[in-house]
Amino acid sequence: GRGIGFADGMTIFVPLTAPGDTVRVRIGRLQGTVAHGEIEEILEPSPLRIEPRVADYAASGGLDLQHLGYADQLEVKVGAIADSLRRIAKLDPVPEIPITASPQEWGYRSRAEFQIDHETGAVGYFAPNSHRVVDVAESPVLTAEVQALLTTLRDDKAANLVPKAAREYRAVSGDAGSVLEPTNTAKSRLVMRQIGEDLFRFAAESFFQANIPVTGAVLDRVNEIADVARHSDGIALDLYCGVGLFTVSLARRFPRVVGVESMLSATKHAEENMETAGLRNGRFVTAPVEHWIAGDRSPIGRVALAVFDPPRTGAGKETIQHLLRLKPAHVAA
Repeated sequence: GRGIGFADGMTIFVPLTAPGDTVRVRIGRLQGTVAHGEIEEILEPSPLRIEPRVADYAASGGLDLQHLGYADQLEVKVGAIADSLRRIAKLDPVPEIPITASPQEWGYRSRAEFQIDHETGAVGYFAPNSHRVVDVAESPVLTAEVQALLTTLRDDKAANLVPKAAREYRAVSGDAGSVLEPTNTAKSRLVMRQIGEDLFRFAAESFFQANIPVTGAVLDRVNEIADVARHSDGIALDLYCGVGLFTVSLARRFPRVVGVESMLSATKHAEENMETAGLRNGRFVTAPVEHWIAGDRSPIGRVALAVFDPPRTGAGKETIQHLLRLKPAHVAA
């Protein structure tokens, strides 16, 4: 959600800006020729700016670009990717980057983590770059089920039913019920999701795509790449595989599939999801991807396809270099 501006030989990252804005910025953190600032005044607004649906959208979680229309949000994101490919990867020309828009602009997010401040009574999200809890009653990106869980949590807090030791709750909606629980709970409850022809069971604490309307489209795209890659010699690798969302489909297309995931509960459910699908040609490894891929991987043989879906923080340069060492014929990332 940060805009990028240039002034006096510096690159300046400024949240809540829009392409074409002319703004006065207060500089905060400096790192060489890179600065991080905040808007002091919008001198001339971009023609792309719209009235956000939520007045205090910057504090509401997942709404950083609500001053732009949805189509413009997609164009901004693609532009940022293209810029990175041009400047960092040195690709020229940059290949066309296709866009898959969500069929739902609102009410799509099937999981959230809510913070509680027992001193102020606030229930909501952390403010950007702080541990101050911003009180949030509604968030339009949440599914109706997760919004209902937020309302329940707020009601419980108002009635003093939330333990003082519980300062963070996870809320996850599934196809058969929802889960609201403290993040420090000893054993997370199960959630079920039907994606395409497959049923996935996973613990509420495990990663699963939050934008359910888009998940099917992402899976379809990975399957398209897999249908091409299956004609190459070798296995399929699913790195950061979670509970096996991609691995199950890959197992229908390749004689052997290996999924790698650091979270033990996730790999256990991945094995169960593979078994539910009636597939026996998948193997799961519980290990951090960066550690596993750095070892001797010669026993796995040739890699026809590597599916690479790291967390938001990214995979890291060394992990990518080790992946390239495996020389996969195809990569879906």
